[in-house]
Amino acid sequence: MTTAVDTNVIVALWDRDTKLNSAAQLALDAALGRGGLIIAAPVFAELMACPGRDEAFVDMFCREAGIAIDWNLDEAIWRTAGRAFQAYAARRRHGESGPRRILADFVIGAHAVQKGFSLLTLDDRLYRSAFPSLKIVTI
Repeated sequence: MTTAVDTNVIVALWDRDTKLNSAAQLALDAALGRGGLIIAAPVFAELMACPGRDEAFVDMFCREAGIAIDWNLDEAIWRTAGRAFQAYAARRRHGESGPRRILADFVIGAHAVQKGFSLLTLDDRLYRSAFPSLKIVTI
């Protein structure tokens, strides 16, 4: 099964904390053993904002790590993301606590759901509430 990778997993891989980056590496290796790895376009864009990383670095990293990039996010993905983001916004208005989320989080989850991928993430709370049918793998 193909595994979509959330931004936070790759950021953890690049972290100086050896416990965190080792855990991320093990999780990525295990996911690769179950099938291919892929990131949605928003993950690529978010990774470019990491300190010391630029477009060329992220391209090279993905190529060397065997991570495909899905640049084409179709209407179904955007609609699924929009519905999930709408429900999240309603929950926030009614007092749900927790960190504020951005639309990219919902696009990443919707991409995995619509493509039938599992999602490797450090933050399963958001994805479990927004996408109950999504197969989530956590570190």
